[in-house]
Amino acid sequence: MADKPSPKHDPTPRQGWFTRFLNTVEWLGNLLPHPVTLFACFAVGIVLLSGVAAWFGLSAIDPRPEGISGRSADGIIRVVSLVSVDGIQRIVSNLVTNFTGFPPLGVVLVALLGVSIAEHSGLIGAAMRGLVLGAAPRMVTLTVVFTGIISNTASELGYVVLIPLAAAIFHSLGRHPLAGLAAAFAGVSGGYSANLFIGTVDPLLAGFTEAAARLLDPTYTVGPEANWFFMIGSTFLITILGAVVTEKIVEPKLGAYDNSAANIDLDAQELQPLTTLERHALKGAGLTFLALLTLIAITVVPEWGVLRHPVTGAVAGSPFLKGVVVYIFVTFAIPGLVYGRLAGTMRNDRDTIDAMAQGMSSMGLYIVLVFFAAQFVAFFGWSNLGAIFAVKGATFLQELGLTGPLLFLFFIAMCGFVNLMLGSASAQWAITAPIFVPMLMIIGYSPEVIQAAYRIGDSVTNIITPMMSYFGLILAVACRYQKQLGIGTLIAIMLPYSMVFFVGWSLLFFLWVFVLGLPVGPGSPTFYSFEGSIG
Repeated sequence: MADKPSPKHDPTPRQGWFTRFLNTVEWLGNLLPHPVTLFACFAVGIVLLSGVAAWFGLSAIDPRPEGISGRSADGIIRVVSLVSVDGIQRIVSNLVTNFTGFPPLGVVLVALLGVSIAEHSGLIGAAMRGLVLGAAPRMVTLTVVFTGIISNTASELGYVVLIPLAAAIFHSLGRHPLAGLAAAFAGVSGGYSANLFIGTVDPLLAGFTEAAARLLDPTYTVGPEANWFFMIGSTFLITILGAVVTEKIVEPKLGAYDNSAANIDLDAQELQPLTTLERHALKGAGLTFLALLTLIAITVVPEWGVLRHPVTGAVAGSPFLKGVVVYIFVTFAIPGLVYGRLAGTMRNDRDTIDAMAQGMSSMGLYIVLVFFAAQFVAFFGWSNLGAIFAVKGATFLQELGLTGPLLFLFFIAMCGFVNLMLGSASAQWAITAPIFVPMLMIIGYSPEVIQAAYRIGDSVTNIITPMMSYFGLILAVACRYQKQLGIGTLIAIMLPYSMVFFVGWSLLFFLWVFVLGLPVGPGSPTFYSFEGSIG
């Protein structure tokens, strides 16, 4: 009797709907060109679109009051064609100044000079190790998440140093190393926009917000400190939520760790506690930092403070707030120099110069991106397309009745969804800010509040998108502890953080802004208003 043919076995496991969704997101994200190419295409597209829109006579009624700068005599916003003779001459004449005068460029580079000194001297790395390794075992999870959030002042160190360190610490404590990795990743990336300190991301986003706000109000300014108060509050919320998710959801789901799953020699891992010299240098840097804060407080806190507003005497609109980037530079550079001298990592001026030069060398891609982003934003403003889209969009939202605080829930969710495919915070905000900042300003909300809401959406999905620039690095570190781990598994581990952060952070935003009426930053208004109405 002939043997019956055995049933065919499909070696490919069936994928669930969520895995298929994530695969689709990854596929769509891979279809997108490089952000630099994207901005170049958008800039050219705006030029061509302005010609088409001008041909069809696209216009909108200007909601701003008569007499305001930039408002036409008849109160109509019309598209300006950039494919005309005047438009082409304007593009050629201003291509360089669009770039050199772009708000985020100078402030980010100046801030980074100070951060580079602190980073290359070893100060930031030593402070991170000291925080995590010095924590009591029952406080390790909280400390890991908190340190991850604080590391955003020099985000590369958070990804490169803290995440592998956290995995090793959890394993040394008999806990699952992937739980430590997840907790650190949640703090570094999921809590990307939260911090106790103003870092390089703050002037970067503020520059894009200011440029977008000036499409409607040419005199509006947005400083790096615009969201500082809300980001401080967010730091403690994300720390608590991250720790709870780690210990109550992620770690129980991972279960006990099997050392045989590792792809490295676990016994060879060394946690390298701080040396006596490093501790001495950290103490010196810490005292220097406190002395700098005291000096700054003397110039701002008293009514006679020299950095208060020279006319009103208030902090709002003062030289202090306008020059916040200077204090970012100083409070990183000087403690970094002190640490470097005491630790022996910076012995002379050449070491300091080399540190700043290395920091600048890492910004090559950013500078290229800013060149094309600056052209896109400038063309968008010159053409009046941004203002017209804002008016039309605001009118549409008013007709739907969607103008209250609930609007921000949809805005945050939209930013989070876009972030799944365009993982760069600067690239995403440079594209979306010129549309949504003026639109929501017309409805009545300030650019500072709009930016704060954007930062929530941009942060909470960082940890579940393969488009995030460091996602591959995190996957590689995770594979050290679990050989067969794939993208889907890593995303599944991080998804609870993303969901909890979205809900908790959004609730904090609504409570902070609309229930308690607290400002999101020093001198930051909640609402924006001008006379007139949308026709």
